[in-house]
Amino acid sequence: MAKDKPENKKLKKVTKKSLRTMQKNRQRHPLRTQARIAKYGAKGFGRNIWLSTAATVVMSITLIILFVTVVASVILTNTAEMMKDKIDITIYLKPGATSEQLTHLKEIISEDPNIKSVEVSSSEEEYEKFLQENEGSDEIVNVLDDEMKKIMIAKMQGTMRIKVHDVDNLDSIKSIVEEDEEFKFFVDKNKAPTYDVNQAEIATITTWARIARTGGIILAAVFLVISVLIIFSTIRMAIFSRREEIYMMKLVGAEKNFIRGPFLVEAEICGIIAGLVAATVSFFGFMFMAPRLTNYGIDVSTITDILESNKLILVYLVFIALGIIIGRISARLAVSKYLNKS
Repeated sequence: MAKDKPENKKLKKVTKKSLRTMQKNRQRHPLRTQARIAKYGAKGFGRNIWLSTAATVVMSITLIILFVTVVASVILTNTAEMMKDKIDITIYLKPGATSEQLTHLKEIISEDPNIKSVEVSSSEEEYEKFLQENEGSDEIVNVLDDEMKKIMIAKMQGTMRIKVHDVDNLDSIKSIVEEDEEFKFFVDKNKAPTYDVNQAEIATITTWARIARTGGIILAAVFLVISVLIIFSTIRMAIFSRREEIYMMKLVGAEKNFIRGPFLVEAEICGIIAGLVAATVSFFGFMFMAPRLTNYGIDVSTITDILESNKLILVYLVFIALGIIIGRISARLAVSKYLNKS
């Protein structure tokens, strides 16, 4: 027993000396340490290639769903705004209103802050528009002699076409049209103003934009949880298969960061590949669908401008960054749970 004690002391001195040496080497050569971590992580990715592939596929689907959610929300919202910009409220005025009277009415309603623009057209101007629209119809043009012209102008209504900033807030405009004495005198009671044209279509598109946004977020969250669980399981299995190696690393004094590092790198590789795959699939998928969506009157210009410009690189970087973040968080949870237990 007396002989063992000096040997134990000698072993402790050697161990302490080697630990100090390892610590100094880590401090002197941080780049070499990081290179080793990356090398071990790449090897780990290759060892668990099937699980790594499964994790990459699910993560790619998650990122694609996130892209579809954002794109659907943007293009549907833009389409609704585009339709709103095209909406004009038409107020029909009694036949015979002069240009001066119409200009005065225009000045009254233009005081409303919701008004973007106002165009007025007298009965004579409406008659000229009618001729332009039917100039190719000989049957109509041939019967419009001077007498018929006078009759039509006498019965043809003047119009006031209004564009507004907010089509959902027309109360102040309605109040002017329905309560102002001059407007009440000139407005044609036989034809109501077109306040609600296209409102149903806009409401439908806005609703679909909201559904796409909410449904996409829920679906993306579900796949996000699935991808996190798969990556978590992949890293846990990798830890289990290398538990003896990890135990030896701990015995020689390896820090937790050095033990954790390769598993984080392994998950980050999954994230990088998933980001590249998802970005590529999303790009070609959208560019394939864009012309078809445009044919249905859907405004895809905002997304198309981004994907067809230098900003496409940023889109790829965002996909890759999201993949890395998802992978790193999942792996960190798995490794931390193991390190805290052991």
